[in-house]
Amino acid sequence: MHRSPRVSSRLQSGRSPAAPATLTLLLSLLFATAAGFAPAVGGGARTSAATELRSVPGPLDTLTSGLASIVRIQNGVTVSTRAIGQYGPARKFLPTVKRLYDVENDRDCRLVRERVTELDLVVERVIPACDNSRAASEDPDLVVPTLVADEDGDEVTVEGAGDILRYLNDKFTVDGEEDGGPAAGSEEDAVGELLNTLSTYLPGYLRAGRGAAVTAAAVESPVLGPVPRPDVPLVLYGYEGNQFCRLVREVLTELDLTYELRCAGKGSKRRDELADVAAGQKATQPFLVDPNTKVKMAESKDIVEYLYERYARWTPPSAVLGGLSSVVTPLLRPVYGALAPVQAGSTRDDTSGYDAEISLARAEIYEEISRRTVVVYTYDLSPFCSEATDLLRSAGIKFREVSLGSEWLPGLLREPAKRAALLEITGQSSLPHVFVGGESIGGLYSGSPGLLEAMESGRLQRMVEEAREAVRS
Repeated sequence: MHRSPRVSSRLQSGRSPAAPATLTLLLSLLFATAAGFAPAVGGGARTSAATELRSVPGPLDTLTSGLASIVRIQNGVTVSTRAIGQYGPARKFLPTVKRLYDVENDRDCRLVRERVTELDLVVERVIPACDNSRAASEDPDLVVPTLVADEDGDEVTVEGAGDILRYLNDKFTVDGEEDGGPAAGSEEDAVGELLNTLSTYLPGYLRAGRGAAVTAAAVESPVLGPVPRPDVPLVLYGYEGNQFCRLVREVLTELDLTYELRCAGKGSKRRDELADVAAGQKATQPFLVDPNTKVKMAESKDIVEYLYERYARWTPPSAVLGGLSSVVTPLLRPVYGALAPVQAGSTRDDTSGYDAEISLARAEIYEEISRRTVVVYTYDLSPFCSEATDLLRSAGIKFREVSLGSEWLPGLLREPAKRAALLEITGQSSLPHVFVGGESIGGLYSGSPGLLEAMESGRLQRMVEEAREAVRS
């Protein structure tokens, strides 16, 4: 996949400036903070494909997506007064946008999508084209973005954001021009262009890690097997500047799902069409239509959960927890290791009772992990434990959950001897602790190799199948 040459500020959706100076400068500081946080979120816990941030969006995602919309607040929201009406007599003379090869978190692709919203267009196929997508593997020389249009039966291909924006303005505006800004060459124009240029980069940093690569849960792989795909492309009603539409588009990219984009920005008559399609449901955006299942739904969270359930092998765990794990777990591991035997009673004057309890707990653990293919030791209140069990459920892997209490803190730990016995057996006292076929693979993010790493690499699936075969034989 090839990135197109960067677009000059004069062609950035034809609008300058994008945000007030004070707002842009304030968000520049926020960008610096977010950029500094990104390594902590994305590093350290695992060494597999970079899918650390591919999870169901949470409150942090909603916040940063909202900020990404604010910095581009004048772009990709309202239908331009220069747009040729898509519902009038001129429609039959206009080109049809057949395909847009796109990466959600790519700056130049964002500029194109903003203009698509402002011109109130329908893109029949938005095709994810990030590096590990199907489109990129089929055509390694593919330029991103690339637009393919039909003009009276002739297919026209336009590569690169600059040429695409010129093409869109030429074909879909009344005068072939961009929307106006300050007079060229003026001091106001120079400042506006600088702020506009800055604002085009900020959304990518605010949403770092999202909408830029296909998650392992959806990558085509001979090891992991086929990925469920829709026979007919999904349909998404939305517009570029909407923070919740962005969350859905990111996941469509991460799941490598081709979809039809029907823009319905402010001032679009397509909002009336959406009301008819919703047929009594909330006609808010984003709004997803799946022709394969006849499902129609609004609300970004519901849509994302549906997409993972229907078109992914599993639902990835929380990105925030992944970041915390990479930072906090190495710091607390010695503390957990020191406290586990103490909480189990190792400091008693008579250690024979402690030794007997640990011996009994070990025997119970060996019995438990030998009877079931997958066993997970958990705490009731631990978000890491709930994410681990949710991950296994979403992948369709049956398991037995063994709770050791509410948490590891004094008064909340119900079975301290079993926790200490786990430490003696495996060297790990933190939970969750996952065993497959009697073998420890560690916790959610850490261990040998850890549940998520084992699942992404296909090792977990192989271990589960081998354990089942051993039982059958």
